Amino acid sequence: MSGDKQQVSRRQFLNYTLTGVGGFMAAGIMVPMLRMAVDPVLKTSGHGDFANVNLAVDDITKDPQRVEWEIEQVDGWYKSNVKKAAWVYKNDEGDIIALSPICKHLGCVVTWEGSDQHPNEFFCPCHDGRYYKSGVNVEGTPPTAPLDMYEKKVENGMLYLGEVKPHKEA
Repeated sequence: MSGDKQQVSRRQFLNYTLTGVGGFMAAGIMVPMLRMAVDPVLKTSGHGDFANVNLAVDDITKDPQRVEWEIEQVDGWYKSNVKKAAWVYKNDEGDIIALSPICKHLGCVVTWEGSDQHPNEFFCPCHDGRYYKSGVNVEGTPPTAPLDMYEKKVENGMLYLGEVKPHKEA
C-alpha cells in the first residue's frame, strides 16, 4: 500500500455535495407521496359495517316503508355524517327486503306508489322510471337495471343494514 492520500479536487467535492443534497431533497419529496399512496392500502376497510336503522323487525310490514339513518363517513382526514335511506318491507315468504332508493337510470330518488297511473310500483319522477315491488325494473321504462339491495342482518329484534350491492348479489 502506498502511504499517499488521494486529494479530492474542488470539482469532485462540489459534485459529491450537490449529489448528496439533491438525493436528500428528492427523498424528502418522494417519501410523503409514497406514504400517501401506500397508507390507504394498509388501513382497514370500513366495508361490511352494519348500521342500526332503528327499525324493529316486528314493525316491518309487506308495504315498503322508507327508513333513514345516519352514518359517520371518513374521507381521508375529513369526517362527516352522511344520511342514508332504504325502502324496507317483507316479501310473501317473510324475508326482509331492503332496496336502495337511488334510480339506476340517472340517480334520482324513487318513491313507493309515486304515480297514480302505476300503483304498487316504485316510481322515479325524473324520467317516469318504474320498478316492480321486488326492485326489478319495468321493461320499456328508462332504468336498465334493478334497484340495488342493502346487505342486512337482524340482531336483538332490530334491523341492521350494511353495504349496497347489485340486485343479484345481495
